[in-house]
Amino acid sequence: MLRGVGTVFEREVGQYFASPAAYLIAFALLLLTGLMFNSDLTFSVTQKAADPALIPSFLSFAMVFFAPLLTMRMLAEESREGTLELLLTAPVSDTAVVLGKFLSAWFYYSLLLLITLIYQVILAAITQPDLGHAICAYIGIWLYGGATLAVGLLFSSLTENQIVAAFLSMSALLLLWLSDLAGEIIANLDLARLIRQLSLQGHYTTSFAVGIVRAEDVAFYAGIMAVMLFITVRIVESHRWR
Repeated sequence: MLRGVGTVFEREVGQYFASPAAYLIAFALLLLTGLMFNSDLTFSVTQKAADPALIPSFLSFAMVFFAPLLTMRMLAEESREGTLELLLTAPVSDTAVVLGKFLSAWFYYSLLLLITLIYQVILAAITQPDLGHAICAYIGIWLYGGATLAVGLLFSSLTENQIVAAFLSMSALLLLWLSDLAGEIIANLDLARLIRQLSLQGHYTTSFAVGIVRAEDVAFYAGIMAVMLFITVRIVESHRWR
């Protein structure tokens, strides 16, 4: 099974680096984070201290839109072109197919995160940022990104149309993101607390973003990934009976 995961992983990573769309996504993401960092650094000179968690906090919103773009083709394109059936006849399990695709997307996302660490290097050369705070924020957004990619992969398995897959996953992720805001305005405290516990933001803004790593928040993102991937495997398995 592990060998199968590695095979699919290498195939998908190769497709990322051969795809112009992946480079355009990377360019757009890095351009936006660069503009955000430059603006915050300018303000830090005269108005406030630079925020070491600025880029991860921005990515917590940006991944609502970028995660679907990174995952929309993975299974939808395979289904549309008929290559998914061929892949399922190869000597790899359905779980290996799903895990290999997910890990390749998470790997590509991790590379983009590593590139943004240059902002922390620049910040450290100019000021004395709280490195512990930055590390916590990056751990959180790495897990957060993995959860959003797992959601995107699930919706990619549900349709043969990449655009539909992207739209559905964006809608679901936006709902999970907005539920944190809904939890702040609902008068019923128990209901508000429940909604925030189910939101992506609720497990990031109150812990990782302020420099705290809590086991319950790590478990939440890991649980999202596990559940989404489990459902995706079941959907991929259903293709064998069609």
